[in-house]
Amino acid sequence: MDDFYVITGGPGAGKTTLIEALEARGYGQTVEAGRFISQVQAAVGGPAGHAGDRVLYAELMLMHEIRSHAAATGTTFFDRGVPELCGYLEMCGLPVPAHFERAAALYRYNRTVFAAPPWREIFVNDAERKQDFAEAITTYERCTAAYRARGYEIVDLPKVSVEERVAFVMEKLGRGGGGARLGEPPNS
Repeated sequence: MDDFYVITGGPGAGKTTLIEALEARGYGQTVEAGRFISQVQAAVGGPAGHAGDRVLYAELMLMHEIRSHAAATGTTFFDRGVPELCGYLEMCGLPVPAHFERAAALYRYNRTVFAAPPWREIFVNDAERKQDFAEAITTYERCTAAYRARGYEIVDLPKVSVEERVAFVMEKLGRGGGGARLGEPPNS
């Protein structure tokens, strides 16, 4: 899907903030599967989570990502995507089931994947983000490797303000980088 763009990277690198800024400009966006599932599992006392049943957590994230992919229309920025779930399982030392690989082959995104590199100055923990900075680095490395292994091109986001990151993304997409509107969604 040429209009489906993934923004990936380790925790606390500014992915969600960038996606929210792009959404404010009229673009579609998705909710990060891991954060959503962690919140729901905590609310219901479920076992799935990065600190709990990681296999179940990965399965739930896969279903969430597939649903997000199926529901997306027009230019959409995804807060992570299907291919990196293979990297997540590898990072956890777990085997990657064949259906994860099939899902990564079926649910495609634009070949250009934007990656938010680890950025210590903005990294913070919260109720769902319990990883330390070292794990943020490892997550970034595994996520980007998972996309590269599946034919995607990684474009690292610069460590600059949110507005400058938006302008960078818009320029990479050929939608201009300056001015108050920073590029209009194609269906506006």
